[in-house]
Amino acid sequence: MSAAASPQVDQPPPRRRTVRHKPALLVAELRGMGDLAILMPFLQTACTRFDVSLLAGPNAAGLLQRFAPEVELIPCVAPWALFSGGWNLPRWPWSRLAGVLRALRERDFHAAVSVWPLISDHIFLKLARPKKLIGFGQRGGRWLLNRDLRRETHTHRSEAWRRIAEDLGLTAMSTIQPRLRPAQVRRIVLHSGASQLLRVWPMDRYATLLKNLRQTGWSPVVLCDQLQLSRWHAMGETSARVPVDMDDLVETIAQGSAFLGNDSGPGHVAALCGVPTFTIFGPQVPALFAPGHSQAGWVEGLPCPHKPCFDRCRFAEPFCLTGIDRDDVWQRLTFWLKTLETPHVEK
Repeated sequence: MSAAASPQVDQPPPRRRTVRHKPALLVAELRGMGDLAILMPFLQTACTRFDVSLLAGPNAAGLLQRFAPEVELIPCVAPWALFSGGWNLPRWPWSRLAGVLRALRERDFHAAVSVWPLISDHIFLKLARPKKLIGFGQRGGRWLLNRDLRRETHTHRSEAWRRIAEDLGLTAMSTIQPRLRPAQVRRIVLHSGASQLLRVWPMDRYATLLKNLRQTGWSPVVLCDQLQLSRWHAMGETSARVPVDMDDLVETIAQGSAFLGNDSGPGHVAALCGVPTFTIFGPQVPALFAPGHSQAGWVEGLPCPHKPCFDRCRFAEPFCLTGIDRDDVWQRLTFWLKTLETPHVEK
């Protein structure tokens, strides 16, 4: 499942709410599945004081329906937010973007918020004419914000949303997500994909982990991206499959005792479902991108002077990821799995 949608996706015009009982809040999250999963606790909290509208890609609908049904989705595929081809200006859907702006202006937002320190996002939100714009400023563009909450160069997304919640006077966001479904004993869900190839640990090494997991009494469920499916089948994993939709992904992950995967969206979905996660990191760092589960574990990528490089590797391949040895991962994974079998008290 790609984190970015195509700019050619046609979307129905958002419907305006006829009656509002609370101040209107616009929340912008124009990136991928993982960022949307991290956002859900903030949306749940914000709905207690605001009528919330979410400006996001159409892939947000599945998560909203399940975790924040009160939130209105205003679908927008922002070309500047895409991983590739985002600044091909002649191909931008200008008329569609203008229609989104008209819909936003009609709602007369009390405030608009975003955690991304990007001038492109802030300009678009400013054009929506909210009474105030709250976010994280970038050098040269902080004047666009009414309140700049940025204190350091990089911030974990969940901490950034917590700061916005605090600034809006919201009650404390929940840091512990309850289990969405009861766990099936010793079932581990593996998702081998990622929106960016720079974050995909080699599949043959995952295959070794699967063999070891089965030998130690675990029952793996293998999910993957479409481009990986034939490779899994060729390696003998005939039960590997691509999730049909967001509901399928959520339900499959939610029934696992644990989740294993790359630094990508499905891991954050797992944490949102209350499932402990084990992540194999590469170009990014756990301090900024680890899934928000109290029992989250990981293997950090090998040292590199450019980390975190935000998916812009300067080498022929991401050696920080491909250099991680399968035996090292297995050793850390087995230790982590043993901690899950020990009674755990949430703090």
